[in-house]
Amino acid sequence: MKYVLVTGGVVSGLGKGVTASSVGVVLKACGLRVTSIKIDPYLNTDAGTMSPFEHGEVFVLDDGGEVDLDLGNYERFLDVRLTRDNNITTGKIYQSVLDKERRGDYLGKTVQVVPHITDAIKNWIESVSVIPVDGKEGPADVCVIELGGTVGDIESMPFIEALRQLYFSLGEDNFCLIHVSLIPVLGVVGEQKTKPTQHSVRELRALGLTPHFLACRSAEPLLEATKQKLSQFCHVPVGNILNIHDVPNIWHIPLLLQNQNAHNAILAQLDLHSVATLPNLQEWTNRAQKVDGLKDSVRIAMVGKYVGLTDSYLSVVKALLHACTACSLKPAVDWIAASDLEDESAKLTPELHAAAWKTLKSAACVLVPGGFGDRGVKGMILAANYARENKVPYLGICLGMQVSVIEFAQSVLGLEKANSSEFDAQTPDPVVIFMPEPILIFYFTFVARYHNHKYVDERHRHRYEVNPEMVDMLEEAGLKFVGKDESGQRMEIVELPNHPFYVGVQFHPEFKSRPGRPSAPFLGLVLAATGQLGDYLSQQQNGSL
Repeated sequence: MKYVLVTGGVVSGLGKGVTASSVGVVLKACGLRVTSIKIDPYLNTDAGTMSPFEHGEVFVLDDGGEVDLDLGNYERFLDVRLTRDNNITTGKIYQSVLDKERRGDYLGKTVQVVPHITDAIKNWIESVSVIPVDGKEGPADVCVIELGGTVGDIESMPFIEALRQLYFSLGEDNFCLIHVSLIPVLGVVGEQKTKPTQHSVRELRALGLTPHFLACRSAEPLLEATKQKLSQFCHVPVGNILNIHDVPNIWHIPLLLQNQNAHNAILAQLDLHSVATLPNLQEWTNRAQKVDGLKDSVRIAMVGKYVGLTDSYLSVVKALLHACTACSLKPAVDWIAASDLEDESAKLTPELHAAAWKTLKSAACVLVPGGFGDRGVKGMILAANYARENKVPYLGICLGMQVSVIEFAQSVLGLEKANSSEFDAQTPDPVVIFMPEPILIFYFTFVARYHNHKYVDERHRHRYEVNPEMVDMLEEAGLKFVGKDESGQRMEIVELPNHPFYVGVQFHPEFKSRPGRPSAPFLGLVLAATGQLGDYLSQQQNGSL
């Protein structure tokens, strides 16, 4: 196994995840099989209980693992299916070591950070890296590891030490270290500054790791003089100083690396030239150029709880991009805080209330994504009501599906106190109730016709679902549950007939959307918003798509 370690310095949020994913794309384009590991040094066991405002989206994997959003980047870029073990956290490592200590596995020895914690980290990396994630048998050729945070963070020290030991045991030909850093430009001087990167590399070398490559983030392309200075003071060859400057869209990043001959340099470092092929990134080139050339856009109202941080809905945004790109459109997402639509907001913040409703009414379609807790739910119900009554295309995901059912029960069935037991445990009409357990979905709808499948496996992140005892009443009033689990008890997809597109899904289709393979519910929403859905389905049924 060959390893590529991606670390970061100076500041967080430089794009280590996109850099790591892009390195994987370039190596995959050379005919190599690639897997990925994300190390998060926080003490949480996983990202499942972390606030979206603080940490962004929680990405859900096929095995139900709730992980860092960077694993979503890996899956989208590399088109792989990772496992929960591909996300290593301090919490997981310490928990595994303490469980061993309680069982007596250490035979009475004093359990310490070195060697026990560091050994656990190395063993975890080596065991997970050989798990195939691309649908083929046998281990991958290269494992790309991203170390979260910045070099020097106290919580990442055990991981740095474990990676130093791993590097030493594997040897020079099996390990490649890429350090992502920032090259700022001071407004007054206008000079590209290398000192922050110099200090960051010095810190890394003091911990026993020397970078083979620098991936320098900057607003504009690096000057040759800047590269020479970095090379001189950071002891990295000029040819190994990669510049990842700002680009129109992130699909350009693998192309940037290829244009700087990064693939050859990395293959040489890992002694993989004998098994690699010439890189084929034509699909990425076409995709990047297509997005750059898009002129027309579609306005999408995103009514959510966590709109203060757009990373809270990162996969939803990416799924919209995939769907819009397939329709030769640019997504124009209008973020609306659900609470701003509520009647209470009209009293407390009338300007925000008016602006939110103006934005909603100017959109071509409405999307209500998932969330937890009752804050903003009334606003989501109002958005669902507006879309239903005004024939505006609507897609509700997870909580968004539930509020569409609650709204229908309140407005059409006349059950004014209908609610979810999650928000009101005493509601006399619980249309949504607590129903845990994973499911296999069985449905007939646009989604099924698009996939040409009767059974589809999707990813879930919620324990509340539509009350099966109220399904008959809802369907008699016109709401149709066209997707169910194999037991027929869990309602997974709801549609409203005689509406351009009014769909709710209990699962999270955004997690399986890919560039070039948009998720069906998102594609249906965009097609309906632009008046193309009927023609698309007719062409598909006629076999012309």
